Amino acid sequence: MEIQSKVSSNPISIIQRKIGDYAVFFKMRLTFLVVISAILGYLIAADSVIWMELFLLTIGGFLVTGSSNGFNQIWERHLDAKMERTKMRPLVTGNMIKNEAIVIASTSGIVGVLLIWIGLNPLAGLLSLLSLFTYVFIYTPLKQHSAWAVFVGAFPGAIPPMLGWVASTGHFGLEPGLLFAIQFIWQFPHFWAIAWKADTDYAKAGFHLLPSKNGKDITSAFLILLYSLFLMLVSLLPVFFGLVGNIAGLVFILCGILMIIPSIRLFKDRSDKAATKIMLASFIYIPIMLLAWYLDKI
Repeated sequence: MEIQSKVSSNPISIIQRKIGDYAVFFKMRLTFLVVISAILGYLIAADSVIWMELFLLTIGGFLVTGSSNGFNQIWERHLDAKMERTKMRPLVTGNMIKNEAIVIASTSGIVGVLLIWIGLNPLAGLLSLLSLFTYVFIYTPLKQHSAWAVFVGAFPGAIPPMLGWVASTGHFGLEPGLLFAIQFIWQFPHFWAIAWKADTDYAKAGFHLLPSKNGKDITSAFLILLYSLFLMLVSLLPVFFGLVGNIAGLVFILCGILMIIPSIRLFKDRSDKAATKIMLASFIYIPIMLLAWYLDKI
């Protein structure tokens, strides 16, 4: 016991634990993917990279996304305690108190929005504020009441690449609209695959987020397949409008196939294994597609 006490009171150990708590609070892996999509949206739009702009977008995007994830955990801390996948989050374990979490999330959100608004342009700042507000005050509370939360959450979830474009150019247009549309449709098979895997755990907290009221049934599997097919069609719109060439288009098709094949398998056997493959394919879909779009333009 004496050794444990010394270890727990070690300043370095305390700092390491606190950093780990903040990483969980901000959902670092998810935040990283969101920021990457914003960066790629910026690079697709930029004729030449202004590194200070890219730095401000990266830091601002990280803070706004981390704030959104943090407020989500503040809202759902009592529900997180009921689920295996979330029961070790810092607000559940007591490693972080509610007031500390509110201060960290609020400060991160305000600073992040201001960095983008003042450092880049007001339109980009408005998009970041809209994303934060929609995720925290509409999507998060709606999750407890309706599967329509997935539709609502797709809006803030689709903003990052469009935000990157607007951060570079200061205006909207067809290309940022397509960036938004692709990531919007992508949200559905991506999140539903996660919800399929976590359905039993979600049910403990009262979340029912699959598209069918009966949960993991053929209707949910069919809709995941349908949206995977629709995703590939929407992803080919940049080719149709002449915004990218045939090589990028081929990459888009291959990415779509990676989503569609396990979606067909899920429709056939409704297995967690197939849902896992859809989920993994979705994690690489957006980065690869946006990277191909960017490389096509340079």
